[in-house]
Amino acid sequence: MKVFKYKFTRLTYILICVGIALCFIGIGLNIFTVVTGDITSAANMLFPIIQYSLMFLIPAVLLVILISLLVSSYYSVDGNTLKTSFGIIKSKYDISDIETVLLDRSTNKLTVYFSNSSFIVIVVKDEWYDEFIDALCKANRNIEFSIKSKESNDDKDDKQK
Repeated sequence: MKVFKYKFTRLTYILICVGIALCFIGIGLNIFTVVTGDITSAANMLFPIIQYSLMFLIPAVLLVILISLLVSSYYSVDGNTLKTSFGIIKSKYDISDIETVLLDRSTNKLTVYFSNSSFIVIVVKDEWYDEFIDALCKANRNIEFSIKSKESNDDKDDKQK
């Protein structure tokens, strides 16, 4: 099984790290609020319990989601399936359904087209494009691979004028 880590932009990586830090700060502030608060002074005991539960639940869920984005975001080619994982969101695709893999040099995007007219854009390091394409083509020899170069876009623009 070949695994290719998802490539986050620098801004996305910074935002995820800031989000994780904010979750820890939120949990710390919630602990401080619970310790210094007086539940017995409430008119109804149910409301503070619900409030404190939600105060811990929301940052904890966000923390799990953000950490899973950093740890478990990848593409893998395993036998006859292409698996994508973006944190807790996971998908599987049959490699036999892949018709075309297009590498667009003008946008530097790698796109996988399926037989049902759907597609996904693969976001990995540029250095891994060849290895990713090789892994797909080894699993299915019928995949058509093409490269759209920067020069071919310039020619089309000239023809349209």
